Amino acid sequence: MKLLSLNIGRPRAVPYTDQPEGVTGIDKRPVDGPVRVTAPGPKGVGASGLAGDAVCDLRHHGGNDQAVYAVAREDLDDWGRELGRSLASGAFGENLTTQGLDVSGARIGERWRVGSEVVLEVTCGRIPCRTFQGHVGEQRWVKRFTQKGSPGAYLRVIEPGEIRAGDPIEVVHRPDHEVTVALAFRAETTERALLPSVLAAGDALHPELLEMAEKYMARHSG
Repeated sequence: MKLLSLNIGRPRAVPYTDQPEGVTGIDKRPVDGPVRVTAPGPKGVGASGLAGDAVCDLRHHGGNDQAVYAVAREDLDDWGRELGRSLASGAFGENLTTQGLDVSGARIGERWRVGSEVVLEVTCGRIPCRTFQGHVGEQRWVKRFTQKGSPGAYLRVIEPGEIRAGDPIEVVHRPDHEVTVALAFRAETTERALLPSVLAAGDALHPELLEMAEKYMARHSG
């Protein structure tokens, strides 16, 4: 398992974002590194966990619980076959393009060591948006991506440090529950009846997903 590509985005003006400034950092491009990785601060204030990486919409992106976004190269290749075109590493706006790692099959709270210093913890899947659809340039992309159910993973930074393309990735902790990124994503999007099951992941869940699951339980208890 390794970090196949390390991807950084710069602010870019586009016609498909609802940001008042009309800019987005979703267009991530590979860099060799090293790149410093740290917890960026709470959502709404903190941006990306990677130094030099742009997050322009702080309402929905960035912050400690979405500090880093990872997508498996294998998933990009699968989408490429379906779409009939090649997808470069970084094409989904991911910071980490991995190889040999089942990213959407990772468990919430699972921890990865990237290189010799950085430890990241899985929090949730990526919810597709209008900006993502415009960037990919495919019709009905939000619906198609949601139905596919392989959203990639957001991660929080547990131990900061530097990473670079080619670094090994090691799973250093795998929780004993069965709440995967893919399951949590389905619970949040297409199968709300699964929300009670995600509570098994406890505080490792992204706070917004945890709150959603708790409210669902309160409405449907008794």
